Amino acid sequence: MELHALLHLRSAVFVVEQNCPYQDPDEKDLNSFHLLGFDALGKLGAYSRILPPAVSFSEVSIGRVCTSALHRRGGHGKVLMEQSIRIIRQKYGPAPVRIGAQLYLKSFYEGFGFKKDSEEYLEDGIPHIEMLLS
Repeated sequence: MELHALLHLRSAVFVVEQNCPYQDPDEKDLNSFHLLGFDALGKLGAYSRILPPAVSFSEVSIGRVCTSALHRRGGHGKVLMEQSIRIIRQKYGPAPVRIGAQLYLKSFYEGFGFKKDSEEYLEDGIPHIEMLLS
């Protein structure tokens, strides 16, 4: 049930909405902590995966951050990121956290203390930047 829900949400957001045909489930999923946020009706509204150091980047990282279309603009993404950072702090202490962020979400991530740490690059045709939380 949970596996289906997270793969369905990731596919809906990253493959269908953003029109990026790519293989979403990857080997990184096997080494990640998956954070799922369900609403009161049992629908998955928000998701992220936390990756240990040396899986995506040399630092611990957060990836595949997404919110379902029905749950946007309700603060769910903010809660998801707060919980993701909280879990990282519990598990890894004050370690730096790196993300590969879609450029249009730069100010959203800056609200959590992330700072731009790379030049802009294209990933699946979408402008991205790396950001670091020290």
